[in-house]
Amino acid sequence: MSAPSPLDDDAPHLLVVDDDARLRSLLSRYLMRAGYRVSTAANAGQARERLGVFLFDLIVLDVMMPGETGLSLAAALRASGGPQAGAPILMLTARASADDRIEGLEAGVDDYLAKPFEPRELALRIAAILRRAAPAPAPQEARFGPFAFDLARGALRRAGAPAPLTDREREMLTVLARAQGAAVSRAALAGAETSERAIDVQINRLRRKIENDPANPVYLQTVRGIGYRLVLERP
Repeated sequence: MSAPSPLDDDAPHLLVVDDDARLRSLLSRYLMRAGYRVSTAANAGQARERLGVFLFDLIVLDVMMPGETGLSLAAALRASGGPQAGAPILMLTARASADDRIEGLEAGVDDYLAKPFEPRELALRIAAILRRAAPAPAPQEARFGPFAFDLARGALRRAGAPAPLTDREREMLTVLARAQGAAVSRAALAGAETSERAIDVQINRLRRKIENDPANPVYLQTVRGIGYRLVLERP
């Protein structure tokens, strides 16, 4: 078997957690040849150590291990609220009953693979999970009503005609558009140079440019206790 090619710095980093040393070694070699960076751990304790040092793109986790089980580790990781809480988890298990799968899904596992398995199937499942977990491409244009806002240029058009904005309005509209309809706090809109108290005044000025009735906004809405949201058309 040929030696693995040098890996790119941005190659996905996987953590393989299994108490079977032979399987860890086999999977590590195979997945490295498939283009992944791989770290390994023999038990939940070692996995926690690795998770405290590295950020992983995906965790391959055995269910049955001495001491803490993979299910317990998965549930604790999901509940931690830390930087790895949302890392995709592919569970390896010799138990393939429906109850076992349900227990894993309740613990936050993304996929199951029953032992014994072909390494190629594992690699294909990992690739599929990483595709699903990949962030959606950032929008290039935000549309609301007759308006289209070009995020790269910071240009607003109404029914195809340019709609003038001040620099501050352009900054706020960019932040709101990038949130893709989610609420944005006043602090996030204020930035480093504007007080939160001044945001309400600036929002009202922006509403006069984009709303038919600024007192009853349709596009730039207030989110009580948080800030504001820009209601966008769905692609």
